[in-house]
Amino acid sequence: MKLDNKKFKRFLTGSAVPILFLFISAIAIPLSKFSGTYLIREIVTRLSRDSFLVLALLLPVMAGMGINFGMVLGAMAGQIGLIFITDWGVTGAPGLILAMIISTPISILLGYFGGAVLNRAKGREMITSMMLGFFVSGIYQFFLLYLCGSIIPVKSPKLLLSRGYGIRNAITLDVAHGFDNLIKLKIGAIPIPISTFLIIVLICIFTVWFRKTKLGQDMRAVGQDMVVSDTAGIKVDKTRIQSIIISTVLAAFGQIIFLQNIGTLNTYNGQDQAALFAAAALLVGGATVSKATIPNAIIGTGLFHLMFVVMPMAGKNLTGSAMLGEYFRMFVSYGVVTLALVLHAWKRQKDKDNDRAYLRTGNTGQ
Repeated sequence: MKLDNKKFKRFLTGSAVPILFLFISAIAIPLSKFSGTYLIREIVTRLSRDSFLVLALLLPVMAGMGINFGMVLGAMAGQIGLIFITDWGVTGAPGLILAMIISTPISILLGYFGGAVLNRAKGREMITSMMLGFFVSGIYQFFLLYLCGSIIPVKSPKLLLSRGYGIRNAITLDVAHGFDNLIKLKIGAIPIPISTFLIIVLICIFTVWFRKTKLGQDMRAVGQDMVVSDTAGIKVDKTRIQSIIISTVLAAFGQIIFLQNIGTLNTYNGQDQAALFAAAALLVGGATVSKATIPNAIIGTGLFHLMFVVMPMAGKNLTGSAMLGEYFRMFVSYGVVTLALVLHAWKRQKDKDNDRAYLRTGNTGQ
């Protein structure tokens, strides 16, 4: 019986965030008065739009670096790729593929820089990666505001500011729905972008395969214990940098997939919320900063965006003000990250206390 109680408590601790979101959604869905068809259509759209970005977070977690808030560096690289292909007039899926090709070397460079910085901040990777995102954002804005059109040639007048250089704040993308429209299935009133979901399946297959490679096994070993890994001959710092590089490249691809679904690019702020929302979605799925799986990413994306859809209308119907629902969902977005981190810290402390108690009991028994 005690064993069952322990298992139940462990389950509650590990699933506290998903249970909380299910509870909130169960209350909010009836209050929102949305039809089932509308909700399914929205969740399908948001799963195709956001899942790739969330899946880009898995490898740094496996390597013991926590949530990679520095994935905004990859998002910036993806946006640079989209700006260039818009200027060149390349449309559709070929344009998106070209944007990915352009973003890859930029992402690798930024990922290497980010990984090198994080190696100097072991144990504080998450807050450091967040600060790193703010730092690189300044360089990104300088590049687009002053270099594009003056030093780097930009020909399209719809991209340039009236002064003749600098990129406009909002850009309509010619590659909108380039992936979504390749293979599309409609079930009733619900359109399903099969081609985009196939891309998401590909990253899932890549993640499963990568974990079985030598580099993937090295990352897992480094995530479990850096000292033991170093003793075993694994190049710890190099392995950590490689995990951040791969995550940054995947984040660039994920941002391109996200924006082709949206159809417009907010040039200077479009990347800001990418890491926060992706991290929140992953944690909502039951992941922690030390363990995350593909089901955590997919389930979390669905749950998180279900709440995002229903909360403003539920707030409006309940209080008469849609803004209260909007404020609440933003509060929950930040709150879920905080709650997950607090639960992880508490659980880690409890595990340490249990280990000490077990050692004391073992010594007494001897």
